[in-house]
Amino acid sequence: MFSFTLLARIVEPLVSLSVGIMLSTSLLHALPEAFESHADPRTLFATLLAGLLAFFMLEKLAIMRHSHHHEGDGHHHAHGHDKREAGKAGWMILVGDGMHNFTDGILIAAAFLADPHLGIVTGVAIIAHEIPQEIGDFIVLLNAGFSRTRAYVYNLLCSLLAVAGGLLGYFTLDRASNLIPYVLVFASSGFIYIAVSDLMPQMQRRATLRETVPQVLLIGLGVCIVLFLTAGGHAEHGH
Repeated sequence: MFSFTLLARIVEPLVSLSVGIMLSTSLLHALPEAFESHADPRTLFATLLAGLLAFFMLEKLAIMRHSHHHEGDGHHHAHGHDKREAGKAGWMILVGDGMHNFTDGILIAAAFLADPHLGIVTGVAIIAHEIPQEIGDFIVLLNAGFSRTRAYVYNLLCSLLAVAGGLLGYFTLDRASNLIPYVLVFASSGFIYIAVSDLMPQMQRRATLRETVPQVLLIGLGVCIVLFLTAGGHAEHGH
């Protein structure tokens, strides 16, 4: 079983990589794909605004609150305080994570239906973010009193909800293709919100040049990964 120190080392670079992948997927591919459709641009922008506000409110309600940024942040809390807070949050984390994964499945399906290359980068963006999130959730569940086996099993079950969401999204949106641009915009609002309000503030806590250079390089790597994976898609659109 990985130690918490090793998990923290895995999380930190993945956060930076996730920022590059999520922002470039949203701003360079998903949003352009949506706005190239026949959907009304004003309605799409309204969807983007509604999505940003919806994610803000969901986070306020602690339904989709990402716990991983509390781990290894350099803030020292009393053990009893952490355990009480985690105990209250344990089941809420599972409910929120399950809803989040189910929604992610729908978003991946919408992206694949719009453009297979966009589906691939959307899947990569979600995976890049899900790994540090799931690690954080696992640690919170352990603090909440779950055994390692129970925490792993519950996390796995929550992850499988993405498959259910993907199947539902595929068969639903395949019959209602006019909804795909709006789902892509809503997905983009989620990626942008998570990157800007959750992940980037974590990175700002590491302010030294030695810590900043790897962050910038990993963000750039994330952008390059997305550009590489979608290069074939651009070539096809050009013909």
